[in-house]
Amino acid sequence: MRDARNGSAPTGPTFAEIVDRRLTRRAALAGAAAAVPVMVFGGALAHAPSAAAYIGESIGFSPIALSEEDTVLVPPGYSWKTLIRWGDPLFPEAPALDLDNQSQASQERQFGYNNDFVGFFPLPDYRYPVSDRGLLAVSHEYVNPELMFPAYDGENLTEKQAAVEMAAHGATVIEVFEAAGEWLYSRRSAFNRRITAETAMAVTGPAAGHELLQTTADPTGANVLGTLNNCSGGKTPWGTALLAEENFQDYFGNAGGIDACDPRRAVHERYGLPAASSELGWEKFHDRFDASKEPNEPFRFGWIVEIDPYGPDSTPKKHTALGRFRHEAATVVIAPDGKAVVYSGDDQRFDYMYKFVSSRAYDPHDRAHNLTLLEEGDLYAARFEEGGTGCWLKLAAGEGCLADWSAADVLINTRGAADLLGATPMDRPEDIETNPVTGKLYAVMTNNTERAEGDTDAANPRGPNAFGHIIEITEEADDPTAAAFTWDIFILCGDPEIEEHRAYYAGYDMTKVSPFANPDNVAFDARGNLWIATDGQPERLGKNDGVFAVPTVGAERGYARQFVSAPAGAEICGPEFTPDNRAFFCAMQHPGEGGTIAAPTSTWPDNTSPAKPSLVVVTKAGGSRVIGS
Repeated sequence: MRDARNGSAPTGPTFAEIVDRRLTRRAALAGAAAAVPVMVFGGALAHAPSAAAYIGESIGFSPIALSEEDTVLVPPGYSWKTLIRWGDPLFPEAPALDLDNQSQASQERQFGYNNDFVGFFPLPDYRYPVSDRGLLAVSHEYVNPELMFPAYDGENLTEKQAAVEMAAHGATVIEVFEAAGEWLYSRRSAFNRRITAETAMAVTGPAAGHELLQTTADPTGANVLGTLNNCSGGKTPWGTALLAEENFQDYFGNAGGIDACDPRRAVHERYGLPAASSELGWEKFHDRFDASKEPNEPFRFGWIVEIDPYGPDSTPKKHTALGRFRHEAATVVIAPDGKAVVYSGDDQRFDYMYKFVSSRAYDPHDRAHNLTLLEEGDLYAARFEEGGTGCWLKLAAGEGCLADWSAADVLINTRGAADLLGATPMDRPEDIETNPVTGKLYAVMTNNTERAEGDTDAANPRGPNAFGHIIEITEEADDPTAAAFTWDIFILCGDPEIEEHRAYYAGYDMTKVSPFANPDNVAFDARGNLWIATDGQPERLGKNDGVFAVPTVGAERGYARQFVSAPAGAEICGPEFTPDNRAFFCAMQHPGEGGTIAAPTSTWPDNTSPAKPSLVVVTKAGGSRVIGS
């Protein structure tokens, strides 16, 4: 994926100085760590049983070793299975995958490609912690056509292939259940649904109907076809899934054909649209992906999309109030005053972290009201200061350096607004999740190899940063709507045995940890342990990507242990637990990437080529079946 530098970071202290400050501050806070308050916010794990009782409890599994095997590995006492894979039929009449006879119609009835976000929604109702039956909402980020079509030739893409690729994007909603200890999915569920690059969607919020969202096909600027490049996402307390449109710029070609004096061209350049052909070439068949012909179409992507998994006929909504950028994740918290707060990162080198605060309060008794909460509110960008403090900069249209900007201007060109306000450029901010026990935020920075040694700052202390890091954030007064926060470096990823990596694992004995690199998606169990899925270890550590469990409080704070190893070429995405923490779902994305059908680098999961992106479920045998206990 393309990651361009935008803006420069101020020269900061050396790495050694940063670590010294962190250790000094850690010592001062050590006594408080064991006495953190119990705080439960409005997310899926708010319903987990007795979360407070488990705080600080040790993780009980034996860690596995880093691997290069072309299979999934889990600790002794655990088992895994492929729950569903690319091309598996979702409906009784849907065909099985036939590589030589793929079509748009068949792919629209099958599980999509490159599964990423995974969200579990209990059945029959999101308000109850049912764990043996539910809906999985799964996003489909992008495609690897060289692993989809025999003898694929990117220079000679066919219209039929493009149609299949478009149908393989979007999302899947599928009913799953546990029977006799085995997880299965149902092809007959009335809830099953596919969302694609051509599914009709409504636009909400201040930018809906704005002239920059109006196109030849949609002069209203309020109705968009499809969603693209959905990476990590989120769940709301009112039972909906949030899909995060990330690298949408890769789907649009010929932005260089827009007049150089047209202000839209500068915005497209800031968002990384290519001047010439797009990565996939859909503009050969669809004018809407040709920015020189439809210069407004790219403005209709880069949003948070809300879907209702319980309403298979409902219309997805693109919420402009949450801003437009390369969204990674959308984590929802209910603040003490009832307002919904959504955290999201802009996954590009030297871009920013954001939060949205709704104008109105959440009502646990009025779902119809809650379904409108993300349509109006305030958007903020994060600024990290020396000494472990920070503030949220309000992107307020008509004020200060944004005096000449309308609300729609700010939301459509969110990056430009944050540039002017002076937000802190980060090392690819990805997932941002809230600990259900302590209320602290954990913000993931995947890497930034473009950051120079002399271009570091307190929150991004390594240059270049090849391995990524995780920042721990505490909102002032434990209030997610607060304007200020404190922060600390939780983990500087890498191999502690290699001095050049300059790793740090929350002060824990690094001779005992499972080293990892390039954290991407994260999740919490009911005890407040952080589960980290990685993307990039084959390049950085020479081993497959994995999932690592890390306590966040207590004597084992920072003690990382590997729980899952991915097959060759795959990153792991979408870590997700059932409410009782007895099943763990994760997505194996792009196994075999770098190969082709004829020359595979992976044959997982069926020992055949091509390898297939798939959803995996991990369970535990024996007495306590709680994952990680």
